[in-house]
Amino acid sequence: MNTFQRLSHLQMYLLLRSKNVKASNVIHRAYLASHGYHTTRTASSNLAIAYKQENDQYSDEDIHEEETRKPARPISRFDKPLGQLKDFHPNPEKLTRKPAAPISRFDKQPPGQFMDLYSNPDKVRLPRKAFAGSKTMPFIMHVKSDIRVLLEQNAPYLDWRPYHAAAEVFAPRQNNYVLNNHINWNNLPYDPYFKLTFPQPEMLRPEMLHLLLDKKMSRMEKQVAVKAYQEGLNAHPAGQQTMNVPMMDGRKLEGIQHKYRETMLFFPAEAQICHTNCSYCFRWPQFTSVGGPDRFSSQQASDLLEYIKRHKDITDLLITGGDAMVAKAEALSKYIDPLLNNPETEHLQTIRFGTKSLAFWPYKFTEDDDAVPMLELFKKIKASRKCVSIQAHFTHPIELKTKVVQEAIANIQATGAIIRTQSPIVRGINDSTECWTEMLNLQTRLGLAPYYMFMERDTGAKEYFQVPIQRALDIFHKTVKAVPGTAKTIRGPVMSAGPGKIHILGTSEVGSEKEKVFVLRFVQARNPDWCDADKVFYAEYDPEACWLSDLKPASGEKEWFWEAEYREMEKNNDGGSSGQRLQSQK
Repeated sequence: MNTFQRLSHLQMYLLLRSKNVKASNVIHRAYLASHGYHTTRTASSNLAIAYKQENDQYSDEDIHEEETRKPARPISRFDKPLGQLKDFHPNPEKLTRKPAAPISRFDKQPPGQFMDLYSNPDKVRLPRKAFAGSKTMPFIMHVKSDIRVLLEQNAPYLDWRPYHAAAEVFAPRQNNYVLNNHINWNNLPYDPYFKLTFPQPEMLRPEMLHLLLDKKMSRMEKQVAVKAYQEGLNAHPAGQQTMNVPMMDGRKLEGIQHKYRETMLFFPAEAQICHTNCSYCFRWPQFTSVGGPDRFSSQQASDLLEYIKRHKDITDLLITGGDAMVAKAEALSKYIDPLLNNPETEHLQTIRFGTKSLAFWPYKFTEDDDAVPMLELFKKIKASRKCVSIQAHFTHPIELKTKVVQEAIANIQATGAIIRTQSPIVRGINDSTECWTEMLNLQTRLGLAPYYMFMERDTGAKEYFQVPIQRALDIFHKTVKAVPGTAKTIRGPVMSAGPGKIHILGTSEVGSEKEKVFVLRFVQARNPDWCDADKVFYAEYDPEACWLSDLKPASGEKEWFWEAEYREMEKNNDGGSSGQRLQSQK
């Protein structure tokens, strides 16, 4: 790690705020050079100058003063009571007019009426060719530049600026179906689906929010700061880039992950976006510049086929993204058809599709131009004697209540496909027994199979969304007691961490001193032997712990049984993925 990369976010902020133009320019060059971009100076020279400027210009007293400085103006909706935001609005008259009729899930509105909320209809983004829309509902995408209009029209008492600042770091996308059906616009900013689809100011650390709201900062300075901030958010957790990418014929297979022996992931280039972005998404780098050349994406159908042919232990292929259902059926067929009715891929049993399209754009399976081709693709896979599993991401009960989503579910089930559901437990969105009980009851009534309750992963704005393990356990066990046996197929809470999927079974007391502990075991692991039924392991009880890294071995143990082997895997990871190496050792 070089000198520049060791700078804290606060130090970077101070350097960028410098009145010394030369110093500010040096920081730009140093940052770009440290990330491989061409500059007029050498990288080493830039870094040396940047370090010198940092030490010469700022003392400890300066940093302390900057840290404790009172913001010049409010940075979030909580800073001033309602009615005082007028001073900070570019057009105060707009706050005194009667707001446009809110769009909520309780309103009966003809399709597409959300377009009428624009003060300037010319600004409405027309659907892309990939999202042709349905016969009754055109697909309209809203992005960062639309946040101001959406909030001014529907929640004029909110300052749109902090939300726009959060969107600089976490790329937002919302479509008209979600905005019309899932958000209660009368309950902003507290509505759970508003939090799910709009980046929240509190997702940013205070110093970063200050920076992005500072009018003195240039656009270039903000872009540099955003890039640095994103790189500090653990963009690719759990060894996705270092331990999951397999090798074939001496080269890395871009767009493929093979973490577990039986399951491989494929990221088609045509499925690199979503119909709407979740603010808590652990794949957020796929949608931002920080993903860049390291984004998981492939167009090589031949690589997919050849890799599966060579690895006979692979039984499950998960096609994901982004969202697998953003891709057209024709594009997916290019990858899937060679795998069907092929004696060399007979060992492949299940083709899964990771998607949230049922929640975000169910027209994909009803009236969309691609609905019939996609359903026919499912039938074709099923006819080849392979299972089709839709890994449907449902986060909140409201997603299951519209007529169109229920029609979409029925259409998919008619092809013979199975729909399994999963979701993380997310603070402020679905962290209640009532929410999970209602959601599981709706799912089983519609014939869906509850699969996983995940813990929020250690990436992105995890501090804002994460729920303590003990609270997740309480919610899970109370929910399981309240639902019928058909819903008890769900497993949770589960941490999808570096060594594998770790199921938190509950708490217990062990030893002569009755030490309270968390009881853990693997559901899936980089080494399948770790999943043996007798290999339960214990962690010290910590009511504030939210992730594996917050836990310590119980009873004074130095480490858990799997840690030494996992360290060796991390150290010797230049020969392909863990799933691949397991097969090569057979």
